[in-house]
Amino acid sequence: MADALDLGSSAARLVGSSPSFRTKPSCPRLATYFISANFWANEMQSSVENLGQLQRRISMVLPLDKIEGEVESRLKRLARTAKMHGFRPGKVPLKVIAQHYGAQVRQEVLGDALRKSFSDAVREQKLRVAGQPKFDAKPHQAGSQQLECSATFEIYPEVKLGDLSGVKITRPVVELGEEQVTKTLELLRKQRTSYHSVEREARERDQVTLDFHGTLSGQEFAGGQAKDLPLVLGEARLLPGFEKQIVGMRANETKAFELTFPEDYHGKELAGKTASFQVTVKRVAEPQLPEINAEFAGNFGVHDGDIEKLKHEIKNSLLREVKSRVQAGIRDQAMQALINATQLELPQSLVDMETHRLMESARKDLESHGIKSKELPAPRDVFEEQAKRRVTLGLIIAELVKIHNLRPKAEQVRAAVEQQAQSHPQPDQVVKWYYSAAERLSGIEAVLIEDNVVEWVMKQAKVEDRPMNFDELMGNA
Repeated sequence: MADALDLGSSAARLVGSSPSFRTKPSCPRLATYFISANFWANEMQSSVENLGQLQRRISMVLPLDKIEGEVESRLKRLARTAKMHGFRPGKVPLKVIAQHYGAQVRQEVLGDALRKSFSDAVREQKLRVAGQPKFDAKPHQAGSQQLECSATFEIYPEVKLGDLSGVKITRPVVELGEEQVTKTLELLRKQRTSYHSVEREARERDQVTLDFHGTLSGQEFAGGQAKDLPLVLGEARLLPGFEKQIVGMRANETKAFELTFPEDYHGKELAGKTASFQVTVKRVAEPQLPEINAEFAGNFGVHDGDIEKLKHEIKNSLLREVKSRVQAGIRDQAMQALINATQLELPQSLVDMETHRLMESARKDLESHGIKSKELPAPRDVFEEQAKRRVTLGLIIAELVKIHNLRPKAEQVRAAVEQQAQSHPQPDQVVKWYYSAAERLSGIEAVLIEDNVVEWVMKQAKVEDRPMNFDELMGNA
């Protein structure tokens, strides 16, 4: 769902996007003195060069006299209200104002002039700017009354949608029976397994608590020691062959043995080597599954203890999971079909921006789990491949939405919001919360955009229903 929301949001941003360039004033007090757009009308010259398939460069010539005149005008307006130590408000000499703010005002005037010249050229040439332009200034020639500078940038590519009529999409058809409900009920029982100490030898499925100490050529190695480790025999959590040595041991019994690490062991320093272990079993406990009764049902939210109601809830949950898996599989096929059928050049600036966003998201995720991301390598190439795919889909989806009017209708959004709200105790309040601020609907609208695109793809492609059992769909086959 996260991917769906992000891709839909990207598409929503791309639909109808227009080129823009913003400069942020470095001093808020001076921001109010920005000139109007009309000031530079017909005063600046520009030309556009084609540097490649997507790269462009705009060369601009700015009139120096106009710039200096505007700098002086702004400084005078600033002097009327400026407050400085030792002077009454509005009585600060212009020379002092220029000493304090001259460089900053000149920078802002130049920024405003560049923005206006760049925007006009982009608008005149009907260019859709991708990413941020890179501005360069040529050295000013003494005596010249002009400033020459350039802006290099990328534009959005033309998206030519491919033919999907030969694409085949497989749609799984799953029949959900009582067998799956029973299996799920047993799984819930196993999740509630309790263990009780026994005075006998350890068997498969028993839980043992143990200490162990491993050495390699008489030396300890990382991960070779543990204290009070709970271990369910048969889950194969440790080194192959380790649990087999524990079966048959009793509480308070100690045993020594050797084991050889597999040749493909993830720790290369241990792969293929033989280690000595000494193990002490401190407790042997056998599993006990809870009875399926009213108390058991109550633990899963069926407070009246009705077992049939619990089974009904389980079946509904499985149906939702099946629907979600089927939709995700169809979505992946549809998106891949769009990528395969559409050839386009990607703006590197957009790929770089998306790569950075993915890396930052991964970093924050690691830090939320207590992992210091600075201590881990950042494989940019991994993120860049994912970024290319996401940018490609964002551009294609945006084009489809624009051409085929696939934006979600108001009633579609309302239905999705109400469905989302059903899982909350007060659904009406949730609906009001969504509609109280437009930006709250953006996530739902993004998902619906993608749903509409998938539906459109399925109408173009050949959809083939394929019977599939539940375990195969869930990846348990």
